[in-house]
Amino acid sequence: MEASLSAVIPHGPAQSAPGFSISHSPGRWLAWLMRVTEYAAGAVLAVDVLVVFVSVVFRYFLHDPFDWAEEVARALMIIQVFFGAATVLARSQHVGVDIFRGLLPDRWQPALIQFGSWIIVGVSACLFVSSCGLLVDSWSSTTPIGLPQWIYTFPVVIGSLFMTVFGVANAVNGPSRVVWSTLGIGIAIVALVVGWNLLVPGHAIQPWMLLTGGFLGGLVLGVPIAFVLALSSLVFFMADPSLPMLVYSQQVMAGTDHYVLLAIPFFVLAGLLMESNGMSSRLIELLLRMFGRVRGGLGLITITATAFFSGVSGSKLADIAAVGGIIMPAVRKTRQDPNETAGLLACTAVMAETIPPCINMIIMGFVANISIAGLFMAGLVPAAVLALSLAAVTIYVGTKINPDEAFDVRTPMFRLLGGALVALVMVAMIGKGVTSGIATSTEVSAFAVVYALVVGWLAFRELTVKSVAQLFVRSASMAGGILFIVAAASSVSFALTIQQIPQYLSQFMIGFAHSYGSIMFLMLSVLIMIVFGAILEGAPALIIFGPLLTPIAAQLGVNPLHFGTVLVIAMGLGLFAPPVGLGLFATCAITGTEVKNVARPMMKYLAVLFVTLILLVLVPQFSLWLPTRMGL
Repeated sequence: MEASLSAVIPHGPAQSAPGFSISHSPGRWLAWLMRVTEYAAGAVLAVDVLVVFVSVVFRYFLHDPFDWAEEVARALMIIQVFFGAATVLARSQHVGVDIFRGLLPDRWQPALIQFGSWIIVGVSACLFVSSCGLLVDSWSSTTPIGLPQWIYTFPVVIGSLFMTVFGVANAVNGPSRVVWSTLGIGIAIVALVVGWNLLVPGHAIQPWMLLTGGFLGGLVLGVPIAFVLALSSLVFFMADPSLPMLVYSQQVMAGTDHYVLLAIPFFVLAGLLMESNGMSSRLIELLLRMFGRVRGGLGLITITATAFFSGVSGSKLADIAAVGGIIMPAVRKTRQDPNETAGLLACTAVMAETIPPCINMIIMGFVANISIAGLFMAGLVPAAVLALSLAAVTIYVGTKINPDEAFDVRTPMFRLLGGALVALVMVAMIGKGVTSGIATSTEVSAFAVVYALVVGWLAFRELTVKSVAQLFVRSASMAGGILFIVAAASSVSFALTIQQIPQYLSQFMIGFAHSYGSIMFLMLSVLIMIVFGAILEGAPALIIFGPLLTPIAAQLGVNPLHFGTVLVIAMGLGLFAPPVGLGLFATCAITGTEVKNVARPMMKYLAVLFVTLILLVLVPQFSLWLPTRMGL
């Protein structure tokens, strides 16, 4: 959003902003509240890592498990999600697609942006009211091990209250006439819909129509995707008199109340620790010095580095930030084309979508009830095939460089080898832990965090207490933004289930498959995921369509591991493809390039990825060979 709290609450020293000054008392209180919230989220993340790590140690090494550890860890994760989502809103960093709003006249833009700000306020306030009702309803209830049920609900109440406060601060930080006129229009629209349904019940606007209208309207306005989804389900719940409003917050909370999802913030944190303690920079410098003189060497190093970091962080944007932050300066110093490299970098993110411990593979396994360990193994060979395809293009179109021009200061080879070895041990530990069945992905991710923190600090001594604290805060915010999307999408999935959309889609897709065969069903599923991966920012597309399409695929004899793998790759292709793909916009922001300049050199890489994806669809053995060999 253009009128944002980030203008009021800077990341550094206090400074004034147009229309709202940090020197004023409200600005200081907002800054204080935001920092308290984000540091609280970071502290909770640290405690959560400790709880999971210690419980794993006691279970596997001391044979004395903590019965309460999983429930406490889940409760702590809910705090992370809603506090983290609030701080992301305070800094106006929730992801969204504004390309549709950009198609409208320029003179409309300020009002449309402002209207989107009020939508965020309305959604946050309704979530707060609904969660208060849920808190009252569950006050006397307990969990299976006797803990009070409110430990899950109370964080939703506080987090949604903070989101409302930050949302209001964002919304009023604009021209007074636009601020209040758009608020009046919003109230008038709500009153009109409610009045129509009350006065003309025979022709009332149906809940599914409001859900669809809320979704499309939010997309057109460029509202962050989490709030688009939350708005869609909110208007559905408000329009259906059979559903108490407390069910709304219950479904949003249920979307994050799962132990397996803890792997997401833990792997994000492990990747950031690895980047900050010097492992990533040493590895890329080593690769550049070893392979920079090979034809297309810079591109090959980009592919290799992204694949490597994907084996740690699980977050594609974190991987791009880690690789791009080191590769792009080398690109410019060696006088290579930064647009070419940025396009390849975005495509390597598609390639790495199925390299464990990819967050989207965890989400796919969770929502579609597929073995996450099996998906991790199923994704390795397809990722290798995609990597080889990109490498072939890179070698064909690439040139040689002089690695000596890429660095102002050359790190001693011994330190480079040591950094690479420490990082490789970390990747091997994650891979072995997940595939052996010794521990869950959540438990392995907790060990990865402790390894990156302890071993990385001992090996390189580049982490300080202050920098580590900042990394926990940053990880909590990043994970909060990701998981709030999951939470909002969960409420949409619930609404779709009530409307029997899964049954209708199932009937259509089964009829389509009977007419054209299972291969064409797979192709249509891939096309759906490419389109909605671009529109919905990836993860929501998996959350909505994964559980809908996977049972149909199973009925048609398609292996769930194969289906899940190709769906995740297709989603990634949409996420990073021009002109809509949000991942491409993020890549360009990280690399300092522009989408219009990156799109053309990127097309050859996208074309190869698409052809390779079709090959993966037609030959399921690529996905199933490794899981079959390992008995998964």
